[in-house]
Amino acid sequence: MSASRIDESRAFIPVGIAVLTVSDTRTEADDRSGDVLAGRVTEAGHRLADRRIVPDERAGIAETLRGWIADAGVDVVISTGGTGLTGRDVTVEAHRDVYEKEVEGFAALFHMVSARKIGTSTMQSRACAGVAGGTYLFALPGSPGACKDGWDEILRLQLDYRHRPCNLVEIMPRLDEHMRRK
Repeated sequence: MSASRIDESRAFIPVGIAVLTVSDTRTEADDRSGDVLAGRVTEAGHRLADRRIVPDERAGIAETLRGWIADAGVDVVISTGGTGLTGRDVTVEAHRDVYEKEVEGFAALFHMVSARKIGTSTMQSRACAGVAGGTYLFALPGSPGACKDGWDEILRLQLDYRHRPCNLVEIMPRLDEHMRRK
């Protein structure tokens, strides 16, 4: 029996989540991965704070992330795309350009979930996560399946205040404590 559970005695706390699709070819009309994430965010009861598509350009991705980090209405950013191994895959580097802290456990957990679905092919993903300016940043692969797995099996639970034994929402108020005057 897993100790992980939803504690129905606690109230759900919606958070503001921005969805970023990183692609040179996707448009609003065919952004299936962004659609998966945006749909799941709102179905879970969270607020879709923003949604954008940007090209595979490191500086542009980092600029978009920094803008959302500075936006008080954005608590979490989930990007999709650009986490592979090819020359145009620079999402991970852009994320790391803005991280204050990396959340290594997210990548490890994503690979565990992914390996059950696609086996050793999971090694081709560089999914990652971090924190900057009190905002969580998650980078998922660009496939709808990977977005479903990342949301359904990890983020849906960790972004739910009711999740036990712990969750990311309950520590949000302390993410930027190092920036406050003591």
